[in-house]
Amino acid sequence: MSILRDPQKRRWYIVVTIFVAIVCNYLDRQLLSILKPTIKDAFDLEDDGYALIVNIFMICYAVMYPFTGWLVDKFGPKKVMFYGILGWSIACIGGGLSANMGQFTFFRGLLGLAEPTIFSGQVVAITIWFTGKQRATVNSICAAGGSIGTVIAPILIAWLSTLFVWHDIFVIAGAFGVLISFIWWIVYQEPPTEILRETLHENKANEGGKTAFTWAQLWLTRSMWGVILIRFISDPVWYFCLFWLPGYLQEDSGLTLIEVGWVGWIPFFVGATGGILTSAWSDRMVKKGMPSLLSRKRMMTIVASVAPICILTPYLHGAVYVLIIFSIVAIVCLSWLFTINIVIAESFPMKNVASVVGITAGFGALGGAIFNYYVGQLIGSVGAEKLFFVMGSLHLIAIFILWKMTRPEVPHENR
Repeated sequence: MSILRDPQKRRWYIVVTIFVAIVCNYLDRQLLSILKPTIKDAFDLEDDGYALIVNIFMICYAVMYPFTGWLVDKFGPKKVMFYGILGWSIACIGGGLSANMGQFTFFRGLLGLAEPTIFSGQVVAITIWFTGKQRATVNSICAAGGSIGTVIAPILIAWLSTLFVWHDIFVIAGAFGVLISFIWWIVYQEPPTEILRETLHENKANEGGKTAFTWAQLWLTRSMWGVILIRFISDPVWYFCLFWLPGYLQEDSGLTLIEVGWVGWIPFFVGATGGILTSAWSDRMVKKGMPSLLSRKRMMTIVASVAPICILTPYLHGAVYVLIIFSIVAIVCLSWLFTINIVIAESFPMKNVASVVGITAGFGALGGAIFNYYVGQLIGSVGAEKLFFVMGSLHLIAIFILWKMTRPEVPHENR
């Protein structure tokens, strides 16, 4: 295709395709929760049956994340993301065609196995196609597809439900994903030598006698453990926003479910927008001559310094105050979630980036699961004040780890 012959134009088609694919990723993921009452009736499920389906997805998703990183490092983002998008789309179609709970649960598990591929592949694709002067901004735009998907999914699925039965909605969403997978196969290719030379040369981790760490050597690097701790500690704050904000707005701020639907999207939209702007800010520092990794650390530190505003939540009553506070917290969380993968890309050799992203994201999900498991008990036993104090402190701890434990990791120094 003539429009793809120019590498400078092709890379932006790559960005658009990744963004749309991530929106589809979140849309397919949310079909179950938004259509929950309908699906429960269709399969005659109680809450424990619904919880089983959700848990199967979560377990498959968490377990597969590190393996998808290894696959991307071995086979490249084009193949892994193609089969990943195709796989979760087929799983979505399969869910729509399911005749019983067992079949539906199987396809939700397949969805969980396939979905992590895009997040590990995205980081590698963006890193080799864009230099440090644009990398963080472009990565945040792609990653923001998740937040946009979270915002539009309820509206889009509610509209489709007025036109089609739930089976057809799953099939339509999956069919669109199949189309996106083939568009990705056409659009993506490895960058030409002149671009690849520029993007890899600026990363000190790509210097030295060896091109990559072995899997075992990765676990001996300080930066690997640094990012593991950062994600294990800071990711739970974002998971809290996702899973507890709607209920908190109803139970503590007095909003009805319908009112939550009207305003509950605001923190996620503000967070995504803020995450893009802070990423652009770090890229601007790079353009002015600051080393890439240093610019990421400075931006993340300054942004995280406002995280303790979360502590005020239980003392300021009213939905407006809660929305303002959570919007600020969402900016902090998404700025870190968007940029921590760029920190990885600028700290490790290119052939290790996806593996480290996958491993550390898995630990982030684990931290979120543990934290959310105990949230209900913490609120009941120690009070909301202490819970929000803990939440407001986690990013401050992560700042210390960021500066102390992340650095360029050069393979020949670890032989």
